[in-house]
Amino acid sequence: MSIRPLPDTLINQIAAGEVVERPASVVKELVENALDSGARRVDIDLEEGGARLIRIRDDGSGIAAAELPLAVSRHATSKIASLDDLEGVLTLGFRGEALPSIASVSRFSLTSRHADAAHGAVLEVEGGRVGEVTPKAHPTGTTVEVRDLFFNVPARRKFMRAERTELSHIEEWLRQLALARPDVELRVSHNGKPSRRWKGDADMLDKAGLSDSRLHETLGEEFANNVLQLDHEGAGLRLHGWIAQPSYNRASTDQQYLYCNGRAIRDRSVAHAVKQAYADVLFHGRQPAYVLFLELDPRRVDVNVHPAKHEVRFRDSRLIHDFVYRTLQSVLAQTRAGQVPVAPTDTAETMGQGAATGAHYRWNPPQTPLGLQVAETRAGFAALYGEREPAGLPSREAGTGIEHPPMPASNEATLPPLGYAVAQLHGIYILAESSEGLIVVDMHAAHERIGYEKLKRAHDGEGLRSQPLLVPAMLAVSEREAEVAEREAETLATLGFEVTRSGPQSLTLRSVPALLAHGDVEALLRDVLADLREHGGASPLGGIRVAAARDELLSTMACHGAVRANRRLSLPEMNALLREMEVTERSGQCNHGRPTWAHFSLPEIDRWFLRGR
Repeated sequence: MSIRPLPDTLINQIAAGEVVERPASVVKELVENALDSGARRVDIDLEEGGARLIRIRDDGSGIAAAELPLAVSRHATSKIASLDDLEGVLTLGFRGEALPSIASVSRFSLTSRHADAAHGAVLEVEGGRVGEVTPKAHPTGTTVEVRDLFFNVPARRKFMRAERTELSHIEEWLRQLALARPDVELRVSHNGKPSRRWKGDADMLDKAGLSDSRLHETLGEEFANNVLQLDHEGAGLRLHGWIAQPSYNRASTDQQYLYCNGRAIRDRSVAHAVKQAYADVLFHGRQPAYVLFLELDPRRVDVNVHPAKHEVRFRDSRLIHDFVYRTLQSVLAQTRAGQVPVAPTDTAETMGQGAATGAHYRWNPPQTPLGLQVAETRAGFAALYGEREPAGLPSREAGTGIEHPPMPASNEATLPPLGYAVAQLHGIYILAESSEGLIVVDMHAAHERIGYEKLKRAHDGEGLRSQPLLVPAMLAVSEREAEVAEREAETLATLGFEVTRSGPQSLTLRSVPALLAHGDVEALLRDVLADLREHGGASPLGGIRVAAARDELLSTMACHGAVRANRRLSLPEMNALLREMEVTERSGQCNHGRPTWAHFSLPEIDRWFLRGR
């Protein structure tokens, strides 16, 4: 067959296959055009989930009558004129193919009035056949009508889903847009009935350009009440938005929103960075929730790699991955049991100043020293908590052995965030009275996190201090375990173990980590060897990926050192644990992402017993 050019209508229909997937794709392209024109209000009218009608009306700058035919011509645009413009583009649309592609597979009408024009004009396109421009009354702005989508492409129409399904896709995209543009009012109607309205108000934006009210109306009260706001700059990058506290997590990725220079995108590298930042605090199989805005020089990101512009390509993908990871990790590190997040008051200047993140917390500082004298040294408490007993802690009545809870301060607002312990429940939970109600703490989970963070700090500093055994321990192991111990002797040394291979199936253990010397060190060593074998002997001394392997090893060690269930603790010991939780990073969750504490307010407890009714 001879080579010949394709007809324009067929070219547009082929392009429509890339740009127009379903009614939601049409809404996306048309609303983005409206925003690029400077619109502050956009009305979206739909019928039958958008299959029968999509009408987008805006109050933007409008299109001159003479330019209406150009608007439905392929690759005609007002947004770029050169390669430099393309590389630095900041508008949502720029390729000039959306309108002709949509018009080629629908009954299409474009009505507009330019701000300088005396009246409006309309252009109609029927399945790609362009009509004549005629005058029509219209306010400043543009109205686009798309009727009978895919009426001339039956095969494509068969792939459309039920009306409710198509409408849900449109609503989800509009929700995504509403988060990014709280300054724009969006009104939606379906089958002649108003269905959704997002009120736009530029005066409600904070200094980061975000709107708490838009967050509430878009993702709901529960999400909005469980987020940490952040705003961090460094290395020519800026990351701001909201991330959910670890205790608020999802079974799916349905509440993960990422924007690059205002454009909603999907990016595996950034998603991986977020997931790694949450790795220490999220329960297995659960997903974090977030709304994040990444800003950078547009020349450092290519937005022209996907026809629908869902994906981008970063010039410095590794830098951006690490920037997102370290920013979120630093924010999450500041989550401590008993704290209440509040709006940020400053931002970090550079990546190197990682401690300042823009996430801030309010809490009443404890009125007592944090170092405590433990009445009975159990499970390494003396090593963990110091040597002094502060005033105001529970006292033991002389000669009776009966412990009394502390006397409350005259002003209950001075109580520590987690209050003071009053009892232990079933040898598992600590019950504490706070200024606002009841605190319940899972003592093993809390102690596990405290030990884990101590191990990480020690390892990152001078390394884990070893404590020699009075008598070296001989361990019978499998040949594979002996090989791992011999191969990973240096790694084991950084973890505080001095172990040598003394035979084909035996090891000699001479030193153990000092922080965990009171635990079952032989069982601990076996678990560490199992972890090392599973990770292929990766050295846990550098890099994010190998650091994760190191953290798994330290987590295993911390679990062995944590106080076990059914261990009876004295009130000073319980209070020691509470005070340590208040100053330990990430203490709201254990190493496996389970919550370590729960709070029940006094009004909530009153409702249990119908008080005041």
